[in-house]
Amino acid sequence: MSKKYKDLAKHQNDTGSSEIQIALLTDKIETLSKHIKRFKKDKHSSVGLLKAVNKRKKLLDYLKKNKIDNYKNVLTKLNLRK
Repeated sequence: MSKKYKDLAKHQNDTGSSEIQIALLTDKIETLSKHIKRFKKDKHSSVGLLKAVNKRKKLLDYLKKNKIDNYKNVLTKLNLRK
């Protein structure tokens, strides 16, 4: 896990909380976006990118509905939705 996401973790080995899953998906989305810009015909990676974006959206919706403080914290830490 990246150092920039350590403050979102609930404990040292946290990989399952919604906040960490969103952070990991954000990393994956950034990596896949760069890859797709370089290799425009790679349709398999495009599908993976769409799946990651949709999963992150669902997790963000869950946080917004159930844990609004955590939702706002994640948005500011990850620079999402400016």
